[in-house]
Amino acid sequence: MPLPPKKNVQDGAYWRAVIRLILGLLAVWAFVSLGAAILLVRQFDHLRVGALPGGFWMAQQGSIVVFVALIWIYAKRMDRIDRLHKHADDADSSSNGGNQP
Repeated sequence: MPLPPKKNVQDGAYWRAVIRLILGLLAVWAFVSLGAAILLVRQFDHLRVGALPGGFWMAQQGSIVVFVALIWIYAKRMDRIDRLHKHADDADSSSNGGNQP
């Protein structure tokens, strides 16, 4: 029976960084989806985006644009966190013996 992997001291820092990133992006997601598109729609209506009121635009199109941006930010930041903590290389080498699939 193989031994479980040793707990790395950096694992705690890695997961703190990952959770901090996820919570930050979830906060932006909650603000955009609930705040800007529903609760603050009247304040955004004073802004005009083309011929549409800003609240309507934010609820229909702006939310989607922000969500795509959040996905892109998540991918870039996770790549940076993985490289910083060297998890990408460790996971690749431990899962397949260092060989590429």
